[in-house]
Amino acid sequence: MKLLIQRVTKAFVTVENTTIGAIDKGFLVFIGVTKEDTVKEADRLVKKMIGLRIFQDENGKTNLALKDVGGELLLVSQFTLYANCEKGNRPSFIDAANPVLAEELYNYIIKKCQEEISVVQTGCFGASMNVTLENDGPFTIMLE
Repeated sequence: MKLLIQRVTKAFVTVENTTIGAIDKGFLVFIGVTKEDTVKEADRLVKKMIGLRIFQDENGKTNLALKDVGGELLLVSQFTLYANCEKGNRPSFIDAANPVLAEELYNYIIKKCQEEISVVQTGCFGASMNVTLENDGPFTIMLE
């Protein structure tokens, strides 16, 4: 499992020109699931993500977590995080989970985040989405 986390001042996702999820200060998180992933792995990464201290405190140090700043989450499924480009120029997605498992774990992650964070917005699993963000920093972290 991979979580690509971008600290943002705002972000939103649209499907067919309709905004389906939007946040202000917080994390835009792209979620990639592989066929070997489990709920246990999801729990570990959600805990790590929510606990990341990457917001500035009063002294300008990156010392505050999402909850500390009243941050919001926008969670977007993205199987292309498992693109394998080692051979040729056309990516292979052989390592990505099948859609049933991926959607199950994506929904599980959403539920776990909702237990911890007051504002959790999402994309639409399997849809063609447009994501717009204002990266804060920029600050981007990959959790695996």
